[in-house]
Amino acid sequence: MSDLDTFRAETRAWLEANCPASMREPVRSEKDTVWGGRDQSALTPDQKAWMDRMAARGWTVPDWPREYGGGGLSPAESKILREEMRALGCRNPLSSFGISMLGPALLKYGNEEQKLEHLPRIARGEIRWCQGYSEPNAGSDLAALATSAEDMGDHFLVNGQKVWTSYADKADWIFCLVRTDKSVKQAGISFLLFDMASPGVSTRPILLISGYSPFCETFFDDVKVPKENLVGELNKGWDVAKYLLGHEREMISGMGLGLSSGGTLIGNAVARMGLGEDGRLADPLLRGQIALHEVRARAFAAMSERFLDELKAGRAHPAQPSMMKYYGTELNKARHELEMAAGGSDSLEWESDASNNGAAPRAWLRTKANSIEGGTSEVQLNIIAKRILELPGA
Repeated sequence: MSDLDTFRAETRAWLEANCPASMREPVRSEKDTVWGGRDQSALTPDQKAWMDRMAARGWTVPDWPREYGGGGLSPAESKILREEMRALGCRNPLSSFGISMLGPALLKYGNEEQKLEHLPRIARGEIRWCQGYSEPNAGSDLAALATSAEDMGDHFLVNGQKVWTSYADKADWIFCLVRTDKSVKQAGISFLLFDMASPGVSTRPILLISGYSPFCETFFDDVKVPKENLVGELNKGWDVAKYLLGHEREMISGMGLGLSSGGTLIGNAVARMGLGEDGRLADPLLRGQIALHEVRARAFAAMSERFLDELKAGRAHPAQPSMMKYYGTELNKARHELEMAAGGSDSLEWESDASNNGAAPRAWLRTKANSIEGGTSEVQLNIIAKRILELPGA
């Protein structure tokens, strides 16, 4: 038996022994997602146990170095862990902007003190992060941001506003782009970390059409940020921001991995529409659409595995996250369109217990933002055309 075969067998045995039964059930709502943070009172005992057990092995971030709270696994071992978790139906023990976005940026650009201070706490789910990028007048043109950080000697004084700040009202800390030089665009931006409990920080939720609000407006009024919270060099934050955006787009692309298997698209359609005399979904048109979506989703899953392997090996094209983000979000939107089609007019029901408080239509409406967040689909297509297809500019 090879070392990897041994690792697979030991991993499977450990997961079977340590993953609670409730943590092997499909994620049904936002409440099933574990974000971590200072306040963990909303976690169920099984959620808390599963996160803590995985964090103790470094498996919330299996490919991070051990000294920063990771598992120190090789790319091949990390892939085996993903495969075995998928085979057992294990939920992700911890979803975190710290893991998917800030962590990789700190590993590349952070100094040793910053890595030791922040990365282990991210891995253990002790701090919940939010992202301070977009502003009212700096959306797709992010480099036009105006939130300023004035050098006050031993600290920066931050003033300005961010918008569409996901979960800002629930986050403990923020990683934030600020302007430290007003004479230039990209070359005048810096990357700061600071506590959302700092005096002068306030948030205001933005009500969405779905009735839920993961997004917020975030305001900074004379917020003092210690100089040691500057990541990378002064006025070089655009480099950190671009690197982080690649990881954000990789994270968002994962929305497309919700394969339509037991209990999701096919199961829901059968439950709502019934089976025909031939034992198949009664609506042949919808049956064909679901089958096509299944093929596309599985092809995307295979492509995602290949991209992840190339990324870990340092061979991925720099613009590939844009391609993955674009197609992943299109798949996610298509899946929710099919969910709505399967329910017919009943899918529009909004408030009853039978519809789980309108879970399907609210989720469907939420997907409309997928084409905007993390960089609009139009921007991603331009990047693909220019940097991957090498098409001539207009």
